[in-house]
Amino acid sequence: MANFTVNGEDVALDVPDDTPLLWALRDDLRLTGTKFGCGIAQCGACTVMVDGMPRRSCVTPVGTLEGASVETIEGLEGPEAEAVQSAWVQIDVPQCGWCQSGQVMSAVGLLRLNRAPSDDDIDNAMAGNVCRCATYVRIRQAIHDAAATLEG
Repeated sequence: MANFTVNGEDVALDVPDDTPLLWALRDDLRLTGTKFGCGIAQCGACTVMVDGMPRRSCVTPVGTLEGASVETIEGLEGPEAEAVQSAWVQIDVPQCGWCQSGQVMSAVGLLRLNRAPSDDDIDNAMAGNVCRCATYVRIRQAIHDAAATLEG
């Protein structure tokens, strides 16, 4: 039995300890905003927050989450989340949209730690988040725009 919180609510999942968090979220909790991309933590589509830090849910066994706090795209809140989501919309970041929940989670994670990131800070924080449509320039700009909103 895995006991942790998801988006502020206590959950108790009766699944094998080695079940990837991604599948527990999608199949057991019906939170489908977190996407499957590669299954080996290389693309970032499955990124969620675990205890406030971005983590790839496809390789995170639920058995390692006892007492942890998980935040998914469905429960993402706060000024950083609002700034990122607004910037994403304002400059039309997504094309196909598949990677966007993971991109947004990583961007919010960055801005929660660093409200004035440089291009290098953004590139380092977003490394491993693959965008099939290659909107990396817009993603970087949206993060800068979100940071400016938070600073202003």
